[in-house]
Amino acid sequence: MVDDEDTGMTGTPDAKKTDQAAAASPALQPAAGLARLQLRHMMVGLSFLVCVVFPVTVSAFYLYVVADDQYASHVGFSVRTEEVGSAIEFLGGITELSGSSSSDTDILYEFIQSQQIVRIVNAQVDLASIYSNPSDPYFGLGDDTRIEALAEYWNRVVKVFYDTSSGLIEVRVLAFHPEDSQLIAQTLFDESSRMINDLSAIARADAMSYAEEELERAVLRLKLARQAKTAFQNRTQIVDPQADIQGQMGVLNSLQQQLAVTQIELQQFILDGVSPEDRRVQQSRQRINAINSLIEQERTKFGRIETGMGNQAYSELMAEFDAIAVDLEFAEKSYLSAQAARDAAFAEAQRKSRYLAKHVEPTMAETPLYPRRLTILMILGGLSFIGWAILTMIYYSLRDRR
Repeated sequence: MVDDEDTGMTGTPDAKKTDQAAAASPALQPAAGLARLQLRHMMVGLSFLVCVVFPVTVSAFYLYVVADDQYASHVGFSVRTEEVGSAIEFLGGITELSGSSSSDTDILYEFIQSQQIVRIVNAQVDLASIYSNPSDPYFGLGDDTRIEALAEYWNRVVKVFYDTSSGLIEVRVLAFHPEDSQLIAQTLFDESSRMINDLSAIARADAMSYAEEELERAVLRLKLARQAKTAFQNRTQIVDPQADIQGQMGVLNSLQQQLAVTQIELQQFILDGVSPEDRRVQQSRQRINAINSLIEQERTKFGRIETGMGNQAYSELMAEFDAIAVDLEFAEKSYLSAQAARDAAFAEAQRKSRYLAKHVEPTMAETPLYPRRLTILMILGGLSFIGWAILTMIYYSLRDRR
């Protein structure tokens, strides 16, 4: 009988199973030991100190030790248009003559952030002396007081909040002293109000300019038409050719009636057997000849008439006068229309008045709320940590690809 020691086998069943599993599987790896601190770990930690801890610490020192307190003054306003009805509007049904393609509030919003208002405000309150702060070089203005530097710094200390739905504007002004911030806010509001008033004046001038020019052209046209009529009357010595014709027609009709009566009388003498040598018959015949001569003279006037420019046909005079009368009538109607349009434009310009309505007076701060030290530190710390984490992940990803 073979001994168990000769075969190299243990006597227990569990031991046999363990030996079989060890023979069938590859060799087991030894357990990993504790990680040792290496150079790359120290470099990551050092980079965290440089990229996160150091800038946050320096910023905290500057914000809490070096930076000066800033006071905020708030002012709120909006552009309003006052529309007042006029008597001309009720009588003539005047409608709106002009419209605006852009909002006055949008214009004001851009004006408050422009270099122009910086120049205007600086001329009144001396922004360089207010914001120059050598002890705080970051939040102060610095040594550069040119208008470009002032405009850039202005947009840092003056913030405009514009609600497009309601048209309300709120402006926040920062300064190192509360009196300065309030003074700048008040000056800003005054200049904004002046700018809106200038816009109203320009709008009124634009509304009136075309109407005034049209009225001047109508007045000139009317003067020329009346001068032409006066020149015609002086040249022809005829006030109204139509009335003159009617007068001549009346004279001619009267002569024809007298001629008919005289001819009837003469015919009556002949029928009564009165001698042709009779005085009454001779007078009747003389009267008939005289009336015929007058009728002939009156009829010749309808053909040609003596004027200042020579013998001229009456029909030509009538055609010339009719043309002058048409021009005069058109000039009179144009003048009345232009005058009505000018009055309507004036009424429209007067009833629409823009002004700046202030709903928040420039405030006087008692507590320095700026700079927002904790907020700045949190934002700076968060951005620094995110940047450091991204750089660390990039480093390890490149290391693992080797």
